Amino acid sequence: MTRITKYFLTIILLVSSVITYGQTADTVLTLQQCLDIAVKNNLQVRQSDRNAQSANIDFRQSKENLLPNIGGSISRQLSNGHSYSSVSGGYIGGSQTADSYNLTGQMTIFNGLSLVNAVKAASYAYQAGKMDFQAAKDQVTVNIITNYLSVLDNQEILNAAKSQLAVQQETVNRLEILEQQGANKNASDLTDARGQLAGAKVSVVNQQNSLDAAKLTLFQLMNIPYKPDMHFEPLNAQDLTGNYGTDPEAAYKTALQQFAAVKSATLKRQGAEKTLASQRGTYWPTLTLGGGIGTVYANTATQPIPGDSTHSQIIPYGTQFRGNYNSYVSVGLNIPIFYNGVRRNNVSKAKLNLLNARDVEDNAKVQLRQQVETSYYNMQAAYNRYQAIQEQVKVYTESFRVYKLRFESGIINSVDYIFAKNSLDAATLNLISAKYDYFINSKILDYYQGKLSSF
Repeated sequence: MTRITKYFLTIILLVSSVITYGQTADTVLTLQQCLDIAVKNNLQVRQSDRNAQSANIDFRQSKENLLPNIGGSISRQLSNGHSYSSVSGGYIGGSQTADSYNLTGQMTIFNGLSLVNAVKAASYAYQAGKMDFQAAKDQVTVNIITNYLSVLDNQEILNAAKSQLAVQQETVNRLEILEQQGANKNASDLTDARGQLAGAKVSVVNQQNSLDAAKLTLFQLMNIPYKPDMHFEPLNAQDLTGNYGTDPEAAYKTALQQFAAVKSATLKRQGAEKTLASQRGTYWPTLTLGGGIGTVYANTATQPIPGDSTHSQIIPYGTQFRGNYNSYVSVGLNIPIFYNGVRRNNVSKAKLNLLNARDVEDNAKVQLRQQVETSYYNMQAAYNRYQAIQEQVKVYTESFRVYKLRFESGIINSVDYIFAKNSLDAATLNLISAKYDYFINSKILDYYQGKLSSF
């Protein structure tokens, strides 16, 4: 780094230190704080989380559908007149009270693997839901990072604009003294410098507006009220080496394995395949196994009184409860013949859903490749631009130093001096923009490859 470049950067750092003077922890946000706030407050992230939880419930239910259905029943029947008694096995007259206790169960033994494939489909749906949740967080993260960098970019440009304003104010002050002494080379030197000063003030105002707009966008992404006096912590200095460490094809292959949105599309396609298999299973007969136990009581059930053959007594409740115990086991085969086309139409819809899922997956991969390639080459272009402008800034810095000395010595007029200063100012701003273009596109590449945590 040349002595002139160091001098120029020192001016920017001095202005930056004045701006940051008086800031406290309560008025400074770090990148990590912005990320935490944004993820916590983002409604789409919340919805994705709830959708994932709902998919988990569906997955759990699909597994529980393999378990038997078990139920119990208790009933009391009051009847009058001539009626049949299931306890005595005959018809009785008058009134009767009968209690019934039953416990039954049934489970599906085979149904064309429809239930098994439904479990697999629900599993894929749950995993896809988790990927959607991660994708929502990733999208918020990359938006925050790029906008945070945009704020820092605008802050650096504002600092440079204020530095340029300070230099121009110094020039006007000097020319005003020379004007009073009648020592200006041209009559328009002072007015030209004042015009440049006015332009520099406009540039500061415009850049302050751009910074405020960038900060407002960042606050809106975090979904919190805007605080104009809030500042943002600068990131650690990064060198622009131009070597990202991989090429577009390798970056794309990594992204295919890591990018949550593509993984979600793949899981949804796999889930659609299992859903189709599950619907096709409904064409098969269903084999079920059932069983149950029960007992009954009736107040008309009697037995002879011991030692008295002419009279009888009601059998006690406990004796009937134990004595009337019965059980059964059943095997059922349900053969589907015709169900108004429901099964056939469900299979047809499952086929269409699978075709759509495949298209969504293919489109996600195509878009991912295009986005990776765009970000990679934009990053490379920003690096090349940065390298070229960096050399330009060095040349213009030295050129401006010479022009300033010649202008102060009265050798050249203000037009030449202003032209040299404008060239340096433009190159400086372009250098800042190129640097942050490189950072932003490199972070977008990290985003697609699942490397944002390394930021």
